[in-house]
Amino acid sequence: MQYHMDLLIFIPMVVILITLFFYLGWKANSKIGKKSILAAEERSTVIISDAQKEANNIKKEKLLEVKDEWYKKKIEFDTEVNQKRQKLQNQEKQLAQREENLDKKLDVLLKKEKENKILDQSLIDKRKNLETREQETIRIEKETNERLEKISGLTSEEAKKMLLENMVQDAKSESTKVVKEIYEKAKSEAKKEAQKVIVHAIQRTAADHSVESTVSVVQIQNDELKGRIIGKEGRNIRALEAATGVDVIVDDTPEAVILSSFDQFRREVARVSLERLIADGRIHPARIEEVVEKVRTELEEDILKEGEHTVLQLGLHGMHNDIMRLVGKMRYRSSYGQNLLGHSVEVAYLCGIMAAELGIDQMLARRAGLLHDIGKVVDKEIEGPHALIGYEIAKKYRENSIVANAIGSHHEDMEMEHPIAVLVQAADAISGARPGARREPIEGYVKRLETLETLAKSFEGVAKTYAIQAGREIRVVVEHEKIDDIFAEKLATDIALKIENEMEYPGQIKVTVIREVRKVAFAK
Repeated sequence: MQYHMDLLIFIPMVVILITLFFYLGWKANSKIGKKSILAAEERSTVIISDAQKEANNIKKEKLLEVKDEWYKKKIEFDTEVNQKRQKLQNQEKQLAQREENLDKKLDVLLKKEKENKILDQSLIDKRKNLETREQETIRIEKETNERLEKISGLTSEEAKKMLLENMVQDAKSESTKVVKEIYEKAKSEAKKEAQKVIVHAIQRTAADHSVESTVSVVQIQNDELKGRIIGKEGRNIRALEAATGVDVIVDDTPEAVILSSFDQFRREVARVSLERLIADGRIHPARIEEVVEKVRTELEEDILKEGEHTVLQLGLHGMHNDIMRLVGKMRYRSSYGQNLLGHSVEVAYLCGIMAAELGIDQMLARRAGLLHDIGKVVDKEIEGPHALIGYEIAKKYRENSIVANAIGSHHEDMEMEHPIAVLVQAADAISGARPGARREPIEGYVKRLETLETLAKSFEGVAKTYAIQAGREIRVVVEHEKIDDIFAEKLATDIALKIENEMEYPGQIKVTVIREVRKVAFAK
């Protein structure tokens, strides 16, 4: 009971205390809130004031920046205006100067016009005098011609024609005789000297000649190896042909395999590779490709060594490695069946010997002779005559200008600038024209002979033409009524010149003109 009474007293007291504390807290909070509001209002006032000040400052700064920018633009504008004004003043001065010059020129022209008028009047007067004199001369000439016609019994036209024919015939005869004498004398002296130099050069070189073949033969121990070379279903022979680019012919030829290709380098790679494969005994596609690649690398190294050896053999020096490599490649090239390196070395020796006889630089002559066909071994992608290609190569590697010109002009693709160029052309013809030095297809041979006969027959008065001695001589039979003995000599020279200008041929072609008179009588 007592507990309940205490509880009844305690609860109201707690309620009262809670209410009292709540009231006191509310009052305190109200006071604090008012103070916070006042403080916030004061702070906002300060912030607004600071913001206005800062805005005013920024405004002033921007105004100053705008003024500075305006001032700069104004200075630039003034400068540009002054420059344009100065330019206009200069142009005005120039125009004024030009106008003054034009006025002076106009005065000069007016003065010359007056002088020309005076000269024109003078010329008119002189022309009138000349016309008067011409008429008088014509009258006198007419009277003279009439007198001459009466005395001679010929008209003026007949007399002119007779005189002209006599003068032309006399001039032809005299000029032909003089030309013949000069030609014979020069020919005799030049022929003796040229024969001396060329014969001496040929005797000292005396090189052997052989015609290159388009096939190589690989000897094998027995015919059983042919099956291994062919391989299963022909895979080995196909691999070898694909790797080397040559035709491999395995036929009934005993103990031999034939390699066929116009490219001597490829054929040599195939020959050496096949010999190594046979000696090794391992013949299969992978091994074939490996051996072929190795042999090709070795031969390319040998090409440079061959070029160096050739240059050393000729006593030359200072030649670029790339040019020596091209010289070495000549070993695997041929022209009309003649080995290009052997031909070039022979031309070099011939040039050197002839240069020594003529007192010209031997080393330059040998150098030009060795390199004259270097354009033939350049990649086939480069188009153009081999002489001009060789000329560009020589210029690229800074060869002597005389050597470069000799290379470019030895087939007359450009003008010759030095006697060495003539020596190279002559030595090239000598080397290529020797019996057995070159091979020529029958079709080209026949066509050349037909062209030779056609060129000779194109001249007036030619009756028949015969190409003899394998095209090295052309005999021309003329009609004796149209061609006399004097003009037969001139005809031979003209035919020779036309052949030189319109045909390509090795060596030289002899032109023989035959004129004969046949009289026939019958005894009855």
